[in-house]
Amino acid sequence: MKLNQIAANQTELDLGFAQVFFSYNTPVAARLTDGSLVRTDERYSITTTKHINKWLQGCDALTVSQDRIDCLLTSASECDASYFTNYRKFQMRHGRFKTFQNM
Repeated sequence: MKLNQIAANQTELDLGFAQVFFSYNTPVAARLTDGSLVRTDERYSITTTKHINKWLQGCDALTVSQDRIDCLLTSASECDASYFTNYRKFQMRHGRFKTFQNM
């Protein structure tokens, strides 16, 4: 596990299986090991939205509930990884999902 301060109030936590992006103290987005990106559907401040968009670098991200982002920070038994995997496969098949690996 590695904590990286990106900028003021912006932190990235590398968990090995995912890199979770925090704006202030809130996990709001993540990059999974396959390069796909997820972002919260929760509406926070304008500044947090700017932080997320900057971190995503113009890449498409699957919008998920805040619970799904929080789930990445809990034990694996509490998180249904197939949710991310199945939805990403659908999106990639239909050309609606761009990751760092297929840019």
